Amino acid sequence: MDNELVSDDLWQTLQPLLQPLLPPERRTPRSRGRPRIPARAVLCGIVYVLKTGIPWKRLPKELGYGSGVTCWRRLKEWQRAGVFSLLLRRLLDSLGTRGLIDWSRACVDSATVPAKKGASWSALIPPIEASLAPSATCSPTRRPPARGASYRCQRPRLQGVRGVA
Repeated sequence: MDNELVSDDLWQTLQPLLQPLLPPERRTPRSRGRPRIPARAVLCGIVYVLKTGIPWKRLPKELGYGSGVTCWRRLKEWQRAGVFSLLLRRLLDSLGTRGLIDWSRACVDSATVPAKKGASWSALIPPIEASLAPSATCSPTRRPPARGASYRCQRPRLQGVRGVA
């Protein structure tokens, strides 16, 4: 397994944070099949795929990360369990308590900033009314109807022609 993607120091930092967040093992003493790939190997596989940009199915098994499908499935499990958002929160809390975050270069997303003047919700945007433009098949000389009135393109009546009502 390649230790450059998740170094020993990084794993020592991540493991205590990651272990309680992971879903419980589903394997029982009587279960059959292959043993589960360790979390570190799968994390290395996930980082490898995201770093290189290769498709999940092209992840080489020779690297020792498990198959690409296994890494993708575990990534999906961890995302559903909220592992990455909690891991980020715990890492930031840990770094913040030790004073290792440089807040002089911080960026705040506009979705996280509260509304000004004490508004509890964002102002509702009025819906855009449907514009009833005249059809290209209707007479261009006809004036559009008054606001609120329905606009129908009517066929011109042909009077005096047999077979046409």
